[in-house]
Amino acid sequence: MKEKPTAKSNAANSMGKLATPISILALIVSVSTFFISHSESDLAYVDVNRLLEGYDRTKVDRENFTKKTDIMKANVDSLMVDWQNELKTYEKERSSMTKKELALKQELLQNKQQQINNYQQAVQKQIQEEDQKMTQTVVNDINAYVKEYGNDHGHRIIFGAQGSGNIMYAEEETNLTEKVLKGLNEQYNGK
Repeated sequence: MKEKPTAKSNAANSMGKLATPISILALIVSVSTFFISHSESDLAYVDVNRLLEGYDRTKVDRENFTKKTDIMKANVDSLMVDWQNELKTYEKERSSMTKKELALKQELLQNKQQQINNYQQAVQKQIQEEDQKMTQTVVNDINAYVKEYGNDHGHRIIFGAQGSGNIMYAEEETNLTEKVLKGLNEQYNGK
């Protein structure tokens, strides 16, 4: 004989049928919450221009670079002044020179001017190369530190914003620029 279902057994049966969907729903909600909160914390960005400007090494290297380029430019200027003085002397004395002396002096002045122009171009090229090398060294430092920072702080991705539209909007707490800049400068200064 079959037992008649009681109110108690019907309630237990209904609860058993509801427990599975409720537990699945709770699991979905908790997993979703975990991924949403986790993905928010491991995505961040830094303002690359701010890092370049605020990094102490950039300032030190830029000062050294400026001193070096000023010396190179002064050398070019000195050669130009010497050439201009020779040209003035030539202009004063040319009326007393023979045709052969005039031709020789003109050729010497032209050769000297060409040498100065070649030297000036070489100096400009060297300045550009050293500027690129200095900038690349600073960028390499920053990139290495950001990679280390991201790894140490559990970030999966740290974007680099340059003010040109790469990141149009981000919540302020995802901006790591000041934290990274502080750590970068402390590392550079040996603190």
